[in-house]
Amino acid sequence: MRATIGSDHAGVETRAAAASLLRERGFEVEEHGPADAESVDYPDISHRVAADVASGAASVGVLICGTGQGMAMAANRHLGIRAAVVTDEFTCKMARAHNDANLACFGERVIGTEKAIELLGVFLDTEFEGGRHRRRVEKIDRTPSEG
Repeated sequence: MRATIGSDHAGVETRAAAASLLRERGFEVEEHGPADAESVDYPDISHRVAADVASGAASVGVLICGTGQGMAMAANRHLGIRAAVVTDEFTCKMARAHNDANLACFGERVIGTEKAIELLGVFLDTEFEGGRHRRRVEKIDRTPSEG
């Protein structure tokens, strides 16, 4: 199992904790982002992580910035990526179970490291339900003209 994880300068602490959790769970982890609070551009990090997941080089991705929003917006530009900003247990479970999210985005400045790690565990433990949700998820990658 392989995971890819990235953060900008606002998510360095959470990235380190998330990488530790992933390793404890048996993942080989590739990290992207600064070693400290040196400012970097979040889209650069997001695109690297999303490309790893979209290509199949990693089975799961994690992105952390101040709010999680910018990372998710950049990641969702990649075909096959379903990045979800996760802030609570219910939305985390539904993002995985109903939307087959393959990339979790956290806002260190919004929920903090401890909550992000708790929710990452929920994300990893929740499986996609398939069924009627599969048809809907398949429609995500269609262009609007395809209906």
